[in-house]
Amino acid sequence: MTRAPGPRSRALFRRARRSLVGGVDSPVRSFAAVGGVPVFVRSGRGAYLTDVDGRRYLDFVNSWGANLRGGAPPAVLRAIRAAAADGLSFGAPSPREHELAELLRARVPELGLLRFVNSGTEAVMSAVRVARGVTGRSRVVKFAGGYHGHSDGLLVRAGSGVAAQGLPDSAGVPAAMAAATLVAPYNDLPALERLFERYGSEIAAVLVEPVAANMGVVVPVPGFLAGLGRLARRHGALTIADEVLTGFRLRPGIAAPGLGLAPDLVTLGKIIGGGLPVGAYGGRSAVMRAVAPLGPVYQAGTLSGNPVAMAAGAAVLRSLRPADYARLERRGARLEELLRAAAERERAGPFHVARAGSLLGLFFREPPVRDDAAARKTDRARYARFFHAALDRGLYLPPSPLEALFLSTALSEEAIDRSRPAFEAAFRAARGAGG
Repeated sequence: MTRAPGPRSRALFRRARRSLVGGVDSPVRSFAAVGGVPVFVRSGRGAYLTDVDGRRYLDFVNSWGANLRGGAPPAVLRAIRAAAADGLSFGAPSPREHELAELLRARVPELGLLRFVNSGTEAVMSAVRVARGVTGRSRVVKFAGGYHGHSDGLLVRAGSGVAAQGLPDSAGVPAAMAAATLVAPYNDLPALERLFERYGSEIAAVLVEPVAANMGVVVPVPGFLAGLGRLARRHGALTIADEVLTGFRLRPGIAAPGLGLAPDLVTLGKIIGGGLPVGAYGGRSAVMRAVAPLGPVYQAGTLSGNPVAMAAGAAVLRSLRPADYARLERRGARLEELLRAAAERERAGPFHVARAGSLLGLFFREPPVRDDAAARKTDRARYARFFHAALDRGLYLPPSPLEALFLSTALSEEAIDRSRPAFEAAFRAARGAGG
């Protein structure tokens, strides 16, 4: 059995740590949550990654969901080459911006007007600013375990009570700034109602992932999102659907309306950039007209609407068909079934897989998992053993126990079936057995 990572990855990690913080540009990539040395990727094609040692892995991360079509899809590469030949950046309007915007608006009716930015973090930060500017209020509600980027005001977790104000979840975040964010448990309408009873006249917006995918995968219970929307409207607050992960992942558009929420504002990223850096925020025209140059809410970016990213995103959106989502649903269900059967066969102990389409969350604990508190009770040591055993056998999974698996259209049912022995061995390792 080949042990990953290989010597070149190890050497590169030593080198990278001399110049990059922790040797990486995003903490989860460091493998700190599972231990060991990260794999350094040389290339990605279709459903597979190849590392710098020449080892091949079936990719269940897909750039954290951005690569819906898998690695280096030909149509996207052609679009990138054509756009790059015209120039990499202008800092001026270009046709590719409104072309992608029109494609988005055709698929997401909730986007009366929108604005492109460079990341999901920027998109959410900007949407929150718009909500505050429109309502004249300062507080924002988020849900424990929901990650909405690393802007200061959203790096908070729940305090010691349902209606507790947020506490900083990172050094460098002023307590006064974190205090403007209120935190409630996901899937708990009574807790949210109590927040509104106490702070309703101060709340500008409720920010929610329609399907939570940063505490593993946690789906909304029936009525949760609809009830959230009713509470916000009753108190004059806006709703922001953070669809950076779920937008165009679960259906050819956004997920919120199908789950009961008609959002005032929407944030997007990942898939709409075709693998290149991108973000977008938008919503009802009456709300978005508050953004400069039409209104008093300022936001700008030199590389926003980058023509190469716009071309890549448009290529992906033009390629997607309803049949693609039907196939993703089938493959997600097939992998879910395989994981459940493998865990049972290997007597892996408490295990739960949660799924929404092509998003899957693995929990080494008993179900149900309906909020962040339950998700955090997963057995992290078992996941780490599971992860490394799978990696050694050519399966690239999220290097963190509270992240999601993202499938791509490049992943075939045959490849899923061939992964069964590797998953079975990983479950044996998770329970501390050999194999």
